[in-house]
Amino acid sequence: MKINKILFVVTSHSELGNTGKKTGLWIEEFAAPYYKFRDLEKQIVVASPKGGQTPIDPKSDLPENKTEATLRYYDDKETQDVLSNTVKLSTVSAADFDTVFYPGGHGPMWDLADDKDSAKLIEDFYNSGKPVTLVCHAPVALKNARLPNGLWLIEGKRVAAFTNTEEETAQLTYVVPFSLEDMLKQRGAAFQKGEDWKPFVTRDGLLITGQNPASSVLAADTLLDYTERL
Repeated sequence: MKINKILFVVTSHSELGNTGKKTGLWIEEFAAPYYKFRDLEKQIVVASPKGGQTPIDPKSDLPENKTEATLRYYDDKETQDVLSNTVKLSTVSAADFDTVFYPGGHGPMWDLADDKDSAKLIEDFYNSGKPVTLVCHAPVALKNARLPNGLWLIEGKRVAAFTNTEEETAQLTYVVPFSLEDMLKQRGAAFQKGEDWKPFVTRDGLLITGQNPASSVLAADTLLDYTERL
């Protein structure tokens, strides 16, 4: 299965609970996979619940979080314009793409968790035999996705995501609306995790999930390797 058209889904949410601080998209989780795919000449569209500018978590641009991909992003006005002009999620269709990739950041915990357009999109990709990849906090978008038989899509499937211990280290356990790890387990997922802050990705059929920001490249590679074998 050759993937040429890739949809990215990013957050529109910018407020970190009621802390008065900002959140949004973790830029590494977008930039690294985006450039990997773009350098392979894939066609990419970026969508968000509200469309327009996606907020970027200011912490993701701190010196200790900079990567080759984020440095490239901040020197690349063309790609910055892509994130400033995302298309509205309700206007995109799984039929027009070969796969979907969800980068994380804390923003998705508030808007993608219960976004009906996002849940339907994931269902449409998955039920059409197209792979779905989500990284870090983005697996929260799996919360309300179901199979045609009514079961939760993630029930009984291996899923990785930002862990409770990583949330504790980030000191945001009591800021996020709920525990991502606990929610996935409550939905029946077989939660998988590696060492905190280290790359870890699991694939269960069409579902590819990564644990944290360090997992973004591995998630993209896993998607490419998997689809090239189909």
